[in-house]
Amino acid sequence: MVFRSIVAQLAKPNEKFMCGVVREGGRARNFEEAIEWLVSAGMLNRVYNVAKVEHPLPAFDKLDQFKLFVFDTGLLKHLAGIDNRAILLKTDYQFKGPLTENFCLQQLRGQFQVGLRYFSDKNNEIDFVLQHGTEIIPIEVKGGEDKSAPSFKKYIAKHHPKHALRFSKRGYRKDGDIINIPLYLAPKTKELL
Repeated sequence: MVFRSIVAQLAKPNEKFMCGVVREGGRARNFEEAIEWLVSAGMLNRVYNVAKVEHPLPAFDKLDQFKLFVFDTGLLKHLAGIDNRAILLKTDYQFKGPLTENFCLQQLRGQFQVGLRYFSDKNNEIDFVLQHGTEIIPIEVKGGEDKSAPSFKKYIAKHHPKHALRFSKRGYRKDGDIINIPLYLAPKTKELL
């Protein structure tokens, strides 16, 4: 049931895993063993929310707040019932953002020593947060053409990170403090830093 609920979980506005989506009235204790098994088996990737966006990121994990992504983006596309024509013909479909985030997570996972996290509080959300050595790098993932990202820009203005990355369909470019990396270059992110 946990695995089958992933599409519905990612389709929600905040994408945070909620046991009530798996089964009405569901509690964490009902599903934690299944989640652990799926994560340990490599079927799902768990991304924790962090209380602080500081080094070392794992020290600030909120263990009860996480997102679950599928290990393979093609499988997620199939589970969501997205037709290839929707992607190839550049049509808009509701699930474009979560599918793009899943792709970026899949590409970034093996490149860095510390797993990706995300940051979300009642006012802001940053899609992913990456620790590279002692540097903390905020990441915005865009599946569509919109490049507004108020939380992302607010974080950059407040914390002045050395690197801030946006993954999108746009070409490689620097927009002020933000480095835009085209989706096809996501596997080369570490080399581009």
